Amino acid sequence: MGHGAGGELMQELIGKHIAPFLPDFPIEVPLRSFDDSAVVDGIVFTTDAHTVKPLFFPGGDIGSLAFCGTINDISVMGAKALAMSCALVLEEGLEFDVLEKVMKSMGKYSALTGVPIATGDTKVVERGAADGMIITTSAVGRRSEHLDHNLEVASSFRKVRRNWLTDDNVADGDIIIVSGTMGDHGIAILSFREGYGFETEVKSDVAPLNELVEEILKVGGAVAMKDPTRGGLANALNEWAEKSQVGIEVDEKAIPISEPVRNACEMLGLDPLTIGNEGKLVVAVVPEVAEEVLKVMKKSPFGKKAEIIGRATSKHKRVVLRTEIGGKRILERPVGDPVPRIC
Repeated sequence: MGHGAGGELMQELIGKHIAPFLPDFPIEVPLRSFDDSAVVDGIVFTTDAHTVKPLFFPGGDIGSLAFCGTINDISVMGAKALAMSCALVLEEGLEFDVLEKVMKSMGKYSALTGVPIATGDTKVVERGAADGMIITTSAVGRRSEHLDHNLEVASSFRKVRRNWLTDDNVADGDIIIVSGTMGDHGIAILSFREGYGFETEVKSDVAPLNELVEEILKVGGAVAMKDPTRGGLANALNEWAEKSQVGIEVDEKAIPISEPVRNACEMLGLDPLTIGNEGKLVVAVVPEVAEEVLKVMKKSPFGKKAEIIGRATSKHKRVVLRTEIGGKRILERPVGDPVPRIC
């Protein structure tokens, strides 16, 4: 299970046992870059399989999760989604009203974002083979009309290596911003699934981030973006540090975490920075426009609790966390996800 959880084990699985057997074509952003989406001949393309358990949880369901997660993977590259495909693997015995609720949820977000589900496939497997259903969604997108302006703003202050918002585009001095509280989705799933009954119900943060990304690009100065899903913020920052060959230092006190999530993690011995999110952004921006980008993010319903949490620095080679008591520690990427089957 750890090999599918988004951390070190999954990177090892893909890097050693999957990617080496696939031809390496001269693609603009290829598979081996391990970004949130690929770019092929100017077309942004991504795919994602969803195996969340349970199918319905506080704040969302497998349908909203599948749609929003795929749209977000396109958006954080600096692209605008054009259309989506949806492949359903349904388990024998699944009730029709469950299927209809899930499809209604996907339809809601399709209408909200203006992105059509244009094609798909449906299969049925024997009872016990799929925990109800598995959804695989793919999407294609084109370069946002605001991405060139965004990169021009960044380039006016420093050299920008890439033409997209890729993981290897972070440099010394860049400011790191998160759009809101960390760990909500994973803790919502865990609490509901295991029946811990926390005093305050934690809801998933599932949300489409395409409009928030567009507002950031209009301001300009962003050089990299991620939605910190499996492996959480810790995994996202470590991917940036490794691929960009730059250290990142973040302030633990500055990272927004809701009290219910903090309390749940303390009770369960979990690190909220390694817990997955499904409606949050982490953004690297050149320092000269960081405050302006933060201000725009706070105006969005999906960025009201955005905060500057740190910066990239050549003083380190890894991700360093300044703790609340004034010390420093290495923030490692998780080996696996402490909360499996969250997406």
